[in-house]
Formats: sequence, structure tokens, C-alpha cells
Amino acid sequence: MYKLYKLSAFPKTKSGGNKAGVVLNGDYLTEEEMKGIAKEVGYSETAFVLKSDKADFKVRFFTPTDEVDLCGHATIAAFNLLRDLKVIKPGIYTQETKAGVLKLYVRPQIVFMQQNNPEFFETLIVEDVRNCFDNEGFVHPEFPIKVVSTGLKEIFIPVISVDALNNLKPNIEEILRVSKKHDCIGIHAFAFGGNECAAYGRNFAPVVGIDEESATGTSNGALSCYLYELVDKSTKQLVLRQGYSMDKPSEIFSKITVKSEKIREVWIGGRAIILEN
Repeated sequence: MYKLYKLSAFPKTKSGGNKAGVVLNGDYLTEEEMKGIAKEVGYSETAFVLKSDKADFKVRFFTPTDEVDLCGHATIAAFNLLRDLKVIKPGIYTQETKAGVLKLYVRPQIVFMQQNNPEFFETLIVEDVRNCFDNEGFVHPEFPIKVVSTGLKEIFIPVISVDALNNLKPNIEEILRVSKKHDCIGIHAFAFGGNECAAYGRNFAPVVGIDEESATGTSNGALSCYLYELVDKSTKQLVLRQGYSMDKPSEIFSKITVKSEKIREVWIGGRAIILEN
């Protein structure tokens, strides 16, 4: 019999983070049953932890409408949960996902997940995304609008300030159109955080039924790579924040391993707390 837990991943405060469902012992569930559970839970993603013959665990991820290849915050929730339930001990583990077999570093209070090494795709111009938000002059003029992936392709838009970021008014239908045009899951808008953190972000993924999400591990992994490659090559360990415009303060930690200035590994880490089981 499967067991469903509800958690919040990447919380900065008790009210923060991003909610995720985690289903254990779900090996006998059909894909349709998984979709139904994810829809009933209603969170942006639910992770199903299964047996694997390729890794320590197999994990599948479902939004309320679709299966996705990888989900950062649901992974962080799942492996913090497995540790807290004493199913696993702190150490290195692997998960089989549709984005590949990826490593996890489970620590006593936090979990880091490996993502794929970054792929950089097309550069967009302001006109491509101007109508995605009902705002004027929000794009930072010094940095590119870029499609990047560490497992999921997204459009990364640099914004001129944190205030401008928080005041963005998304046009969901236009974000959906632009995302589909560029074969992306959505848009991640970000602004530099100054002394507080490397960047604040807002994430919009209507392609998979998510108008806005309060903490996205995959997006922040790709953002870390953007910041390293296109902004500052000293940025190898970062604190990233998200969800503040939604009153769900979230904090994500990233680590990049570099050799000869080439990114070799990308890791995203965070805590998770159980909300309901």
C-alpha cells in the first residue's frame, strides 16, 4: 500500500517553501493512478518513489496535469523525508529519473541533488518576451535573455531590480505561447540580490499547469550556471531566493564544480519540513 506525505521544500520560514507531495511504496500504481493522485494533491509536483534496477531509487514526477522529467523541490522533499523516516542514512545516493541517473548527497539537515550539466540554447531579444508581462522596461539591459537547461529548458530573463521583479504582472497566455514556441517549460525571471543573496527569482510554468511557483530546484540550478557563465565566474556557491512575491519565502543553495573554467557538476540543496501525512 502506498503512503502519501505532504511537505514543503526549500522553506526560508515556516510559511515559506514550495509544497510537494511524496508517495512512497508506489511501485504498483499505474501511470493513470499516479496522475490522479497528483491531481488530487493539487501541488505543483508530486514525487513517486519506486524501486530501480539502475539506481538506489526511481522517482517519477507529476504535476496536476502532466508528467515531467525532473523536479528539484519534490526531489529535495522526497530525500529529506526518506532520511527523516530512517529509510536511508546520510550519504551519497542515486535516483533514476527521466532526465537520467542523478546523484544525491543526503546530509543530516539538508539534501543536495545533482542536476545535468548545463546546456545553453538560443538568446532571445526583448521583443520576444515584452508582452509576457504587463510592465514596461523590466529587462536588464546588460545581460542576455537566454534559454538554459540542467534537465528542463527554461527562458531566463534578467530583471532590472528586485522591486521590478516583485511588481511583474504576468500575462500567462503569452508566457504559454512564448514557452511553447521555444520548446521550454516556462520562464524564470530573476534580479540580482546584492549582499542578501545572489539572486531573487520568480518562476512561471503554464506549459505544465503552473502559473507561478514559489521554489524551483531545476530552475535555480540552471540559473546558477547562467550566473557563472554569463555574469561572474567566481560564483560557484550561491544562495538563491524565491517565493517572496507570493508570501512564501524560499531559500535554495547551489554548488557548481568547475574544472578549467568548465562546469563539471551542478548541485542544488535545501531543507524540507513535513506538513501532513
